[in-house]
Amino acid sequence: MIRAVTLGWKADAALALSGGRARVLAALRESVYLTAGDAIVWLGHAGATLHPRAILTGAPLPAADAAVEVGRADAGVWRPAALPRAARTRLRASLEALLGALGALGAPDGFGALLVGRAPAFPLDAAAGRAARLAAACDADDADAALEAATDLLGLGPGLTPSGDDFTGAAFFARALLDDAAAARAAWARAGATLVMRARERTHPISAALLADMVEGCGHAPLHELAQALVADAPPAATLEAARRLVRIGHSSGWDMLAGLAAGVAGSRAFPAIA
Repeated sequence: MIRAVTLGWKADAALALSGGRARVLAALRESVYLTAGDAIVWLGHAGATLHPRAILTGAPLPAADAAVEVGRADAGVWRPAALPRAARTRLRASLEALLGALGALGAPDGFGALLVGRAPAFPLDAAAGRAARLAAACDADDADAALEAATDLLGLGPGLTPSGDDFTGAAFFARALLDDAAAARAAWARAGATLVMRARERTHPISAALLADMVEGCGHAPLHELAQALVADAPPAATLEAARRLVRIGHSSGWDMLAGLAAGVAGSRAFPAIA
């Protein structure tokens, strides 16, 4: 039995339904994706970044194709606080202050290059225009246009969570921060639901699950911490530290999510012109 130290609320619910039983879906170097019943969850080392689907343990991680049992009787359950909302002008001001200090986070990767006016590296370089169209649609509050632009980015990039998925998921996550009218929220919810359905056909099941989480306002703990800091107009050092934790996720996933969040909040003005 693998004993969990901490787990996210979605992982806890999935394991409750499966009786603690799971099977390895994909084994990576520092984490293992599992299926618990019909749900995808992931197992990582204690102290790793929290996520609603995360199970963190001090035990060795299982090998590929293994069936595992997870004990969670003594584990803490992590659930992020509900996302606050704020006026777009306030969020933009907080975000633009962060982007002005972006150099402190190191060299941007993935779609994060767009935040400093550079084209992303291959194979994302050909998709800079698609990313810009999604940002413009967010700026115009055009949920239907955002859906079409986001669809064109699904599955783009290497790995189990391609850059295009992380970018689009974070852009839709950002909409949960805006103090929109009810009709606008409903339009974006419909667009997000359609995007999730399309993702199931166009990208890896693991990435589709994580994208669906972001569309509904769930993500890695640093993404929530950064959202809270932006809405609260936290001191620049606190906001920068949350962003630093975010960009450390994965090979470029954190940078892709930061760029998507910026696109969702600030639209095209988040991306300086690329020479």
